[in-house]
Amino acid sequence: MTLSIEPNERVSFGIRYEDDHLAVIEKPAGLVTVPGKGHEYDTLQNGLFAKYGHTLQNIGADRDFGLLQRLDRHASGVILLALTPKAWEAMRDSFRQKEVRKFYWAISRSTPNQPKGVIRRPIEEKLAKRDDVWENDSKRSKFDKVKLGKISSRGKPAITAYRVLQHSGAGAFLECRAVTGRLHQVRVHLDSIGCSILGDRFYGPRAARTAAPRLMLHAHRIAMPHPVTGEPIDIHSKCPKDMGRVLRQLGMTKPGVFDSSRQDSTDDSHEPPGDAVSHEQP
Repeated sequence: MTLSIEPNERVSFGIRYEDDHLAVIEKPAGLVTVPGKGHEYDTLQNGLFAKYGHTLQNIGADRDFGLLQRLDRHASGVILLALTPKAWEAMRDSFRQKEVRKFYWAISRSTPNQPKGVIRRPIEEKLAKRDDVWENDSKRSKFDKVKLGKISSRGKPAITAYRVLQHSGAGAFLECRAVTGRLHQVRVHLDSIGCSILGDRFYGPRAARTAAPRLMLHAHRIAMPHPVTGEPIDIHSKCPKDMGRVLRQLGMTKPGVFDSSRQDSTDDSHEPPGDAVSHEQP
């Protein structure tokens, strides 16, 4: 069978959970999710085809070869991958019905005015001239336009819930839940309340862009019904080492490590009652 995506065994990634129907993949920071201009052979999807090639080919291009999410290149964390067409369709329906909960850790340049809240601001996609030329990326330097998100009344509805986990005089450590899935949603929404993410190359003041070695955004948790059994699954990811280092530099501490091997986790003891991140509905 001819594969549509060139397999690349040199692309590394983690697997937080796997069964016959789906896998929860952990993408490292700096890795592009899918092939595109300048990155045809060195993406996460190239690596996934090296491991699951024929399985993903059978799922087909119209189902994005099993991928149900994408993460920004400089973000890290968990991504859902279907291993059968039936599982892809079921998880797609779960996304449409808002049954999939996605949680992110972010380190912001300042602390929100409220310890928890919900940002409801529409986001419009636009093409803009690149403003990250200080980044040394020869593969990208020849492309002078990039697609960005912008708060606009012409945009699509977007909802992000957040809570402050820690804060110091130098920044804050937030947990965010993206209730909708717009382009750069968490990044755009936090920037819109004056809390841009450290290391973000496109949003926020330049001082915040250069304050961290990369975008301090990590998709640390995903919870949803299993696409075949319907049983709840709740998968966690550890805090990356580079994010932990930045937290310590800002006078904060690395969050605890959750048991990511649990398939059915109902332990939300780390989430306070009435938490906006857990209970916000569209």
